[in-house]
Amino acid sequence: MAAVSPTVVHSTSPHARLTDSHGRVIHDLRVSITDRCNYKCVYCRTGEHGAQYPELAIEEYLRLIGLFVSLGVTKVRLTGGEPLLRRGLFELIQELARLRTLTDEPLDLALTTNGHLLDTLASPLKAAGLHRVTVSMDAVDEPTFERITRVPGSFQKVLSGVRAARAAGLTPLKINCVLLRGFNDGQVEAFAHFARQEDVAVRFIEFMPLEEDRLWTPAIVVPLKEIVARIGRVLPLVELPPREASETARRFGFSDGKGEIGIIAPVTQAFCGACSRVRLTSDGKIRTCLFSQIEHDLYGRMREGASDAELRAYIHRTVQGKEARHHIGEPGFLKPSRSMVHIGG
Repeated sequence: MAAVSPTVVHSTSPHARLTDSHGRVIHDLRVSITDRCNYKCVYCRTGEHGAQYPELAIEEYLRLIGLFVSLGVTKVRLTGGEPLLRRGLFELIQELARLRTLTDEPLDLALTTNGHLLDTLASPLKAAGLHRVTVSMDAVDEPTFERITRVPGSFQKVLSGVRAARAAGLTPLKINCVLLRGFNDGQVEAFAHFARQEDVAVRFIEFMPLEEDRLWTPAIVVPLKEIVARIGRVLPLVELPPREASETARRFGFSDGKGEIGIIAPVTQAFCGACSRVRLTSDGKIRTCLFSQIEHDLYGRMREGASDAELRAYIHRTVQGKEARHHIGEPGFLKPSRSMVHIGG
């Protein structure tokens, strides 16, 4: 890839910070750089549709992300699909690592991955400028794990990737586990021990209606209270204070401080009131909520020749319309217009 020169953002930037009509400050951007994935997880790709949306050039992602940073975004997380499949990833990370926030600090740069390719890529990712990773890992025993991913040999690959990421310093290292009753809900206690053995933060996520087909029902959700009670019977937990108001996980620690448990409970204990994030899909659409029914074509305007000032104004208008909350489980609830793999985690 030819060298690119994204605008370095300094604290003297005149651009107004992003806020929505509910008074929430938006400082967290999640960017999908592909909707391709090498796994077929049952709670995500319940169909066989594969990739459905185009990918932008790396230079185009850089320009769009730079606009958000100039408007006050301080955290960027690269997602997919599986972002480690994307050609040009290391160049993208290197250029993003050069960006400065409005307070002249380095951009907080993270990546979410299924971990399958991480064992050989962890050190190069760190060297490119990535700060930390979150690894999706939905079981700690091989048969259950491969039943979920539907990819033989996947468990050992991901376990090696987790250990390589920790050794490379991509920390604090988080492990995301989506719990589904009848699939992997028997893994709760084992994951608590895993958090301590591997000295990682395991985050359980309540299953949301974001799969390609119609697997989701309220009965499949394993709620926060059940998770806490079950772990507490084998390993006493102490609730930890949030690091910031917009943090999505309720955090719990162990008495000796080794390992951590987080629980993200969007279904039973929604945290929409403090939401600080927006998403950019692999084809350059802004999504103001995971459950949005409307997408906003930022890339389309850029392709048509809009100036940076015009694009910033469009971002402001779009964020002003950010939804107050989702409506999971309520009468009339509609699944989002894309499944999770095509939105970006």
